[in-house]
Amino acid sequence: MTTRLRIPDADAMEGLGARLAGLLAAGDLVVLDGPLGAGKTTLTRGLGAALGARGAVTSPTFVLAREHPTSSGVPFVHVDAYRLASAVELDDLDLDWARAIVAIEWGEGKVDADSWLAIDIERPEGGDPDAELDAPAPRRVRLHGHGPRGTALESALRPV
Repeated sequence: MTTRLRIPDADAMEGLGARLAGLLAAGDLVVLDGPLGAGKTTLTRGLGAALGARGAVTSPTFVLAREHPTSSGVPFVHVDAYRLASAVELDDLDLDWARAIVAIEWGEGKVDADSWLAIDIERPEGGDPDAELDAPAPRRVRLHGHGPRGTALESALRPV
């Protein structure tokens, strides 16, 4: 099943990340996709803030992965897989998936896991690819759970 959401602005995108953070535990994997400027990092910032991540949650484009200690003791790992070609290259980062909460930007087709939550963010057609999410155009978000844990996360995020 796929859940569809309409996210009106950056605050709401960060709020979605915060809501998701309240559901996550060690071993959970979130894979975010969408064009430049769609809001992947904005959602991840909300996720990190709600997890109590230390340090600025920014796109780890040049370092590929950044681990943030959190107030709960479960590390939050933020990955930018844009420059990676496959699941093998992602695995070469040698991340400890089981003990951390992991969010991967640009991860579609690069995940070799049993369970994850896919989040695809669409920016309106014709939008400026260099525009930040705080531009007034709403985003369309599709959530799709893979495996038992991913499916449970998707279900928990469905609107009531």
